[in-house]
Amino acid sequence: MSGGHGTISQVDSTADRHLGDLARLRRVRDRIDRDYAQPLDVEALARGVHMSAGHLSRQFRLAYGESPYSYLMTRRIERAMALLDRGDLSVTDVCFAVGCSSLGTFSTRFAELVGMPPSAYRRREAGAAAGMPSCLAKQVTRPIRNREAPDTGPHLA
Repeated sequence: MSGGHGTISQVDSTADRHLGDLARLRRVRDRIDRDYAQPLDVEALARGVHMSAGHLSRQFRLAYGESPYSYLMTRRIERAMALLDRGDLSVTDVCFAVGCSSLGTFSTRFAELVGMPPSAYRRREAGAAAGMPSCLAKQVTRPIRNREAPDTGPHLA
């Protein structure tokens, strides 16, 4: 009978580990949501929750459907859209304000998620949402998440 108790203990241990991983993944997601404009990388995020970078990336993708980097870039692009909507900042200023260090990477990712480059979005948004309630404008201009976007070929990030 002692073998049966060991099995239950192993199941409990696996369940505890899984719940612990989910709690750590939520902390990582919350940190990305809060600190999106800071320099964040998977290694630093993983260290912060005592996981390896590989384990964090695999578990994050299983839990949220995308990599931590992709989630971070989506948060940055959402914020960039709001800043571009204001119309008082240049695309370059917005790029750096949301934590991107490369204008090229920012513009490419923006175009992938929004469907147009940030400069075109800034021009279009200048008049498109005029008179529209902000709650509706936010919903209409929300970027497409990776898993919702049509597959356009291999992605390296």
